[in-house]
Amino acid sequence: MSAAADLPVVAIIGGGFTGASTAFHLARALDSPARIVVIEPRAQLGQGLAYATRDPSHRINVPAARMTMDSAAPGGLQTWVETRRPALSVGTRLATGELFVQRGLVGEYVAAALAPLLAAGRVEHLRARAVTLVRGARFTLGCDDGRRLVADLVVLATSHPPPGVPAVLAPLAGSARLIADSSDGARLRVLARDARNLLIVGTGLTSADVIASLDRQGFAGRITALSRRGLRPRGHAFGHPDSAADFATDPARTALALLRRVRAAVRRDAGAGLPWQATLDNVRRDGPVIWAALPLAERARLVRRLRVWWDVHRFRIAPQLEAVIERRLAEGRLSIVAGRLLSAQESAAGVELRWHDRRAGAHAGLFDAVILTTGPAHGAILREMPLFAAMAAAGLIRADPLQLGLDVTEGCRAVGRDGAPVPGLFVAGPLARGHVGELMGIPEVTQHAERVAARLAQALAGRARPVAHSA
Repeated sequence: MSAAADLPVVAIIGGGFTGASTAFHLARALDSPARIVVIEPRAQLGQGLAYATRDPSHRINVPAARMTMDSAAPGGLQTWVETRRPALSVGTRLATGELFVQRGLVGEYVAAALAPLLAAGRVEHLRARAVTLVRGARFTLGCDDGRRLVADLVVLATSHPPPGVPAVLAPLAGSARLIADSSDGARLRVLARDARNLLIVGTGLTSADVIASLDRQGFAGRITALSRRGLRPRGHAFGHPDSAADFATDPARTALALLRRVRAAVRRDAGAGLPWQATLDNVRRDGPVIWAALPLAERARLVRRLRVWWDVHRFRIAPQLEAVIERRLAEGRLSIVAGRLLSAQESAAGVELRWHDRRAGAHAGLFDAVILTTGPAHGAILREMPLFAAMAAAGLIRADPLQLGLDVTEGCRAVGRDGAPVPGLFVAGPLARGHVGELMGIPEVTQHAERVAARLAQALAGRARPVAHSA
């Protein structure tokens, strides 16, 4: 038996930012040898869904100086950009100096950090998709190419589930006029060339990506973007001092108390000449403490009543994309509608849609295509992702009570159907946000990956030498 076969094996399912960062930190944290195997179908680790895009219109939504895959090295992305000097799309650097680079460069940055570890064999990339996971004395993972991997510890670090198609759009299932995957660049190129009137369902950051991409490709027609409240992401503010607002000391115990506290802090900061962004940055900073202090019922109330407002203030839009949206609005080539879809029917002329406008009542329109940008269907994660569906059926995982991802307990451990932690099974990144709270931005994902890596290193240090091998 080879020496490699004698080593304990850590399998990380998913090689996007979360999985790649977990592997990176685990490789650096280990005191004794182990195999770290990242199972990811893409050719390059670090991309995932968010950073696989090559569209220059798709930018990070915070300055590069605030993004890093290593908390000990703040501004890691900006340092990499300034050192490597990759080609930057036009308008990347603001007049005030901030860099909002195209998102694909984040994947390149992560890949560059992992390259030495891959070359040295300290991290392995198994290019496949995990489709089964069976737990016995150890875990056995099955891949879509027939390969198997026996592992001692497993980390679930997959990307978000795909958007769910609203029931009202079910009559369009299978139609070329329904673009359910807004990352399909080929279909967007065709629409930019041929379409004249488009409906985008959703008004968040993904919607902004689609609008900017169509605009860059010369789309001269009209766009209607529709969501329940018609809210769009707010912009950034630069050059202001930090807020003194503190939400971690004696944190609020109810969603209403939290809302009142945030509003009062915004008023105080405004009186001191600070923008609301300064206050909300501190809410984000104190997010883990805020979330931990709220009982489950209050977390549910916060998600139900305040999440949409938090999202549009927290997930701010890159200034370059904001400028595109403002220009198209001023030109009358973009409308943002608060409303609810009522019906959809395809005809020879296009898609006939009816909706209820919250301000103007019933409306109808004929569109060349409908583009779905409503975001991940987190509540359907156990149904829409085959691996997770199989794991849930086997009792290895369950959805968290708020339907934000997977149920996770202290130590980043997955909770099984019986409510107990599953030994050796960990969850990293946004899938764990029901337990952690704020876990969508790169700073929070980086910190969580570091914690998961530390837990894995501890688990390996406490184990007798197992035997695991792949076939």
